[in-house]
Amino acid sequence: MEEIFTVSTLTSAIKHTLELKFFCVCIKGEISNFKAQSSGHLYFTLKDSEAQISCVLFRSNAKALTRSPQNGDQVILQGELSVYPPRGNYQIIARSLSYMGVGELLVKWHQLKTKLEQMGFFEREKKKPLPKYPKRVGVVTSATGAVIQDILQILKRRAPGLSILLNPVTVQGEMAAKEIAQAIEDFNRYELADVLIVGRGGGSLEDLWAFNEEIVACAIYHSKIPIISAVGHETDTCIADFVADQRAPTPSAAAELVTVESAQQITYLHTSYTQLKNAITSHLSRHAEKVGFASNHPFIKNPHALLEPHFQRVDNYAIDVNRSFMQTIQKKEWQLSLLTTKLHHLKPSYQLQEIKQKIETIESLIQQAILHKLYEYRSKLSPFSWHKKIDLMQNQLVYEKKSSLAKVIALLQAADPKYLLTKGYGILFHEKNDSVILSTKEVIPNQQVRLMLQDGQLGLTINTIKAL
Repeated sequence: MEEIFTVSTLTSAIKHTLELKFFCVCIKGEISNFKAQSSGHLYFTLKDSEAQISCVLFRSNAKALTRSPQNGDQVILQGELSVYPPRGNYQIIARSLSYMGVGELLVKWHQLKTKLEQMGFFEREKKKPLPKYPKRVGVVTSATGAVIQDILQILKRRAPGLSILLNPVTVQGEMAAKEIAQAIEDFNRYELADVLIVGRGGGSLEDLWAFNEEIVACAIYHSKIPIISAVGHETDTCIADFVADQRAPTPSAAAELVTVESAQQITYLHTSYTQLKNAITSHLSRHAEKVGFASNHPFIKNPHALLEPHFQRVDNYAIDVNRSFMQTIQKKEWQLSLLTTKLHHLKPSYQLQEIKQKIETIESLIQQAILHKLYEYRSKLSPFSWHKKIDLMQNQLVYEKKSSLAKVIALLQAADPKYLLTKGYGILFHEKNDSVILSTKEVIPNQQVRLMLQDGQLGLTINTIKAL
């Protein structure tokens, strides 16, 4: 008859056999599922492409590490194989750990993170704010599992009337990244939600790798809908967390971020109503006191007492203004009189009249001088012998004086503006006050003027002004 073992007996035998045979082993592989407990002990899985084994590094040995291990690290462990009877599994109890370099997945993770950071995918100013009171919440995660149930439970409890739309995707495997990116694009294309929750439960670096793919990062970055990344546990960090508008440590926390609890909103509204009511009442009370005080003020009861000094001041101002206005008018009239006199003296007719008077005076003086000289000569000479000489001298003197007078008349005619008109010249006058225009500075474009010619006057309009 075959021997029958109890579970404890068989496990103890396996433990004894394995621990004796593999008392000291040296093993290399890649760290995954790394967890650091508050006690200081480190738990992780060591794997290669075909197998994996659980490992533990206790605090007394972990103190010798230069840095804390991370998922993806390639390491070499020295320790012993141990069987843990309560769970019936075996594990490596590491006594020392040395690093071989960053694992392949972690290298890809760092390369993509550096690339996207240089492209500006992580910039804070490009993050979209979450809506304070969304009406529709979109969820991109697996249709089965605890994540969607936790999200639904929290959203229904905190916001019963909220519309929730799930776009189910696979969150692990080769097609997961494409499905997640397509789900985000569909939500944006058809504008199905006000905010999106994209996430899954915890797992190893390989399990969460779909959220470290560039296609998912691009879909999140180009989304017009704000996105909350809720991947894994609080210690898990993926590329989607950096690109998303906000990161939640867990899917449940993401559901709490997008909603405000109904009871909390009601309490806030009641508190705000009470504060607002008290503020308005206090405000009205203070202003009622001010109105009552103002209504009893003497100026309010008798407005004329406030205005009478101003009335008197206005009257004084009016008197001063009238006096100043009259003085200004008198001054301008005096200036106008002076300008009119000057203008009259500048008129060609007035100047010609003065010249004619001077000519007449000169002619009178010349004739008187001639007659006086003739009288003197006749009184000295005998009327018989010198009669012919006197006549000859008289005629000669008259001829010379007439010649001089003719030259003077010719000079005066040459200076006569009307004489100049016969030579093709013209005289330009202002249209309004008949004054002569002496400079281009006295006219402006489009001004009406008069041009005097030898046979009449022309009305002109100034088009252009050119200085010589």
